[in-house]
Amino acid sequence: MKLKNRKEMRQRRHRRVRRKVSGTAERPRLAICKSSRHVYVQLIDDVQGVTLVSATTAGTQDKQNIEQASELGRRAAEAALSKGIERVVVDRGGFHFHGRVKAIVDAATAAGLNIHSGTKAVAVVEDQKEES
Repeated sequence: MKLKNRKEMRQRRHRRVRRKVSGTAERPRLAICKSSRHVYVQLIDDVQGVTLVSATTAGTQDKQNIEQASELGRRAAEAALSKGIERVVVDRGGFHFHGRVKAIVDAATAAGLNIHSGTKAVAVVEDQKEES
């Protein structure tokens, strides 16, 4: 089946990611969503089906760029840490892991969240942090 547009390709990547990523109360899923105007972040417990923490750029008139995404990641991490959440697993929502998505995750880890995953890519990122 040939995919027709970018939206269908992103949805297919998201389904592939969601097969492997699930959140619990101890390690919720850090779900990232980008729209043309805003960026949204939620920490979700998939077992209970509830959103534990959310942060968004909605309501601001600022231009959406990497600096705003970094601020959003920092705010989400602070809200999570205030609720006692230290470990998360990242759900990039089918978006490529660069630009605003990467800025959110980097800012969240810098603010104190631990990214947990069984994938090799995250283990490499954690090794780089220990070296610096």
